[in-house]
Amino acid sequence: MKKSKSHEKSGSVIIARQEHGISRKLMSPNSLRILYRLKDNGYIGYLVGGCVRDLLLGREPKDFDVVTNATPNEVKRMFRNCRLIGRRFRLAHLHYQDEIIEVATFRSLASEEPETDPKEAHGAEHRQRPPRMLKDDDGMILRDNVYGTPAEDAQRRDFTVNSLSYNIADFSIIDYTGGLADLNAGIIRTIGVPDVRFQEDPVRMLRAVRFAALLGFTIEENTRTALVGAADIIVRSAPARLYEEMLKILLSGEAAKCYDLLRQTGLFAALFPNFSNWLDAESEGFPHTRFGHMLNYVDDRIQQGYKISPPLLLALLFGEYIDEKAEHFRRQGAPWLQSVDAAVAEFMGETCPIVMIMNRVGIALRNIISQQTRLNKIPGRRPESFIAHHDFNDIIEYCRITRGDKKDVAKQLDWWVAQAQQQTPVSLPCELTNETKAPQRKRKRRRRLKPHGSKGPRPNSSADRDTP
Repeated sequence: MKKSKSHEKSGSVIIARQEHGISRKLMSPNSLRILYRLKDNGYIGYLVGGCVRDLLLGREPKDFDVVTNATPNEVKRMFRNCRLIGRRFRLAHLHYQDEIIEVATFRSLASEEPETDPKEAHGAEHRQRPPRMLKDDDGMILRDNVYGTPAEDAQRRDFTVNSLSYNIADFSIIDYTGGLADLNAGIIRTIGVPDVRFQEDPVRMLRAVRFAALLGFTIEENTRTALVGAADIIVRSAPARLYEEMLKILLSGEAAKCYDLLRQTGLFAALFPNFSNWLDAESEGFPHTRFGHMLNYVDDRIQQGYKISPPLLLALLFGEYIDEKAEHFRRQGAPWLQSVDAAVAEFMGETCPIVMIMNRVGIALRNIISQQTRLNKIPGRRPESFIAHHDFNDIIEYCRITRGDKKDVAKQLDWWVAQAQQQTPVSLPCELTNETKAPQRKRKRRRRLKPHGSKGPRPNSSADRDTP
């Protein structure tokens, strides 16, 4: 890609429309509507981040993010479909039928909160709560709502390849950080000092791993060294946020590559210490290889366009680990279901303080593992109730993946799938099809009694109505 000779005062490089291959036809129509409305109202509006990166690489973006010099409240006044969210980063979410576009205000490099709101000098409406920048004693950003310029906002982003902007005003690409050079070289590099950037937001380490695996890029040497040295501080991040980031990694279609990088950098051991120690050990002289096989299976399914639910994902990856825990409880005399309940509870107790698995996902995980024995009972009691179970498809899929190579198991699964595909419940006799269903008893309506001392019909009763 040829670079334009045009430069801004801030030292940015501008790539004119005729010198890059991004077309508006490849962009989300909703994001373009937002950009044009911002422009028409006198504001700056850029596409920024992963969408620009992916468009330049010829990949289809998953999300289109917008940045502007309009404040969140100003964005809300312009768009009726706007919802303001976030406290750490105040953002505007614009809701459309098929997507949500995130609109952020340019952030500043300032490390302290300004004493006065700059807009007060121009007679603008006074904010009830001024923007703030807060950090803890270790340098992690707790709140970042100090607004700045496009150049400052680019410097605040995590990696150079994610700092590129698309300007709707002249359809150019703006590069403030050398991101185009790193994009062409296939390098993931932090903006600024890597140690400081990872201290500000430890989740950036997981993002570096995900981008490197997903794009086939290499993590720059200084960035990788800092990442390895700071791996232990990943646990300072919010557990719910780490869960969401791990889902992105494991469902990216490159989970096996991500896992290798997570192991090499020490991040995996920090996130899952007990499970990591179990993987490193052997069970009865055999290594634990199923985890790697399941990662490859998940990657294959994702790359083929299939979706895997979070409970099924966790069952595939951690099922063997949970089974060993359950076996330990069974040896102590616990029944099957109780042993699985105890094993899943122990697994959740180990994992959730660091990576917060939602309670409903944990319940579904338990059902997938505990209901495997139900598949052996054909038809068993109330098979239609089992088929109607919310996690039935995941229960079948888990069994097919882990034990489907056995002929007797495959026959059982085929029987259950065939029953599930039938229109009538399997427990009904053959005579009671939809056409010959037994008549239902008609409920007898209770007669209303007249109030004591009343003569004639009650007010508002059917006898008072003249209309049919």
